Amino acid sequence: FISIQAFPALLDLPQDLEVSKVSCGSRHTAVVTRGGELYTWGWGKYGQLGHEDKASSDQPRRVEYLVAEGLRAEEVVCGPWTTYVCVLE
Repeated sequence: FISIQAFPALLDLPQDLEVSKVSCGSRHTAVVTRGGELYTWGWGKYGQLGHEDKASSDQPRRVEYLVAEGLRAEEVVCGPWTTYVCVLE
């Protein structure tokens, strides 16, 4: 069950993460950490969460593709059904 809410809610991220950027789409959210990792959650029907599937998630999940490719997220912008990420190698 995915809780789609139109109001702010507290989330638990791992304690060692410091968020530097946040962007919200119509039904999903993405954050970039100071360490360059990208975490996404929410509605994923169009693959906008970047987890190589179309699953939705109530909990923030790290986008493992960027880690596997040695890419560092610098910026993130969420659209209605998309997520754009600026990365550095």
